[in-house]
Amino acid sequence: MLIRRPPDIATSEITNEAVYLKRREFMKAASGVAAGFALGPLLPKVLYAQDEWTPREAVTGYNNFYEFGTGKEDPARNAHTLRPRPWTISVGGEVNKPKEYGIEDILSRFPSEERVYRMRCVEAWSMVIPWLGFPLRDLLNDVEPNSKARFVAFETLYDPEQMPGQRRAVIDWPYVEGLRLDEALHPLTILSTGLYGSMLPNQNGAPIRLVVPWKYGFKSIKSIVKITLVEDMPPTSWNMMIPHEYGFYANVNPNVDHPRWSQAKERPIGKFRRIDTQMFNGYGEQVADLYAGMDLRRYY
Repeated sequence: MLIRRPPDIATSEITNEAVYLKRREFMKAASGVAAGFALGPLLPKVLYAQDEWTPREAVTGYNNFYEFGTGKEDPARNAHTLRPRPWTISVGGEVNKPKEYGIEDILSRFPSEERVYRMRCVEAWSMVIPWLGFPLRDLLNDVEPNSKARFVAFETLYDPEQMPGQRRAVIDWPYVEGLRLDEALHPLTILSTGLYGSMLPNQNGAPIRLVVPWKYGFKSIKSIVKITLVEDMPPTSWNMMIPHEYGFYANVNPNVDHPRWSQAKERPIGKFRRIDTQMFNGYGEQVADLYAGMDLRRYY
């Protein structure tokens, strides 16, 4: 199955192939996963011409990372206090081989490659970002999920000295997120270690973060220190704080409005025009089967 560029980008906006078009080999197939977990088909990456990418200064200067403040420009101003080296990530729970990884171990064991994804914020703006990362399923394969594992829980660093925004009770710290196991094993789901060909800046979630391109951006938890495979649906920060506004699944769905604004349109950062929001952020052909038979208005 081919991953196609979402259809909401006009042909006139695409760089001629002779000028620039990133292409890479197909992703390698995953192996060694515990019996009973379907991984889905082998998929190539979504391709965007370079002139469709959001300017780097916008991606690194305008984002949400409440650990460094609630304003969109606060992370870029305040994240210099984060120390992304040394860094340890523990992976455990319902697995056969729980492990602790240093970030350098991860970088050497799971080489990153470029993935250019459209990312959609629940606040009706979007970006196209060239991530460096590797499939989350590669890491999960390494710890061997057991038969009880149904969900994957993630946790951000809690250290108010490094993350001064945690001194305020904006969220019940530390920030936590979760995916269903089949979502976590999907080839589009990656752990990112960089963007625009460089290591992740602190304000974008250094040294490692989750990226799930068919979900709203708040699912892409930053500065991860703990991953736990669990049997029951784990709590997630925004769902705990405002459950009537933020569900567990957080799939991009233009037919389900946020209580305070419509999700039917979005504005790509750096452009003035608004465009139609695509179901599953334009990745429906690849991920819709994960939700077959589900009421996506109820399970938002």
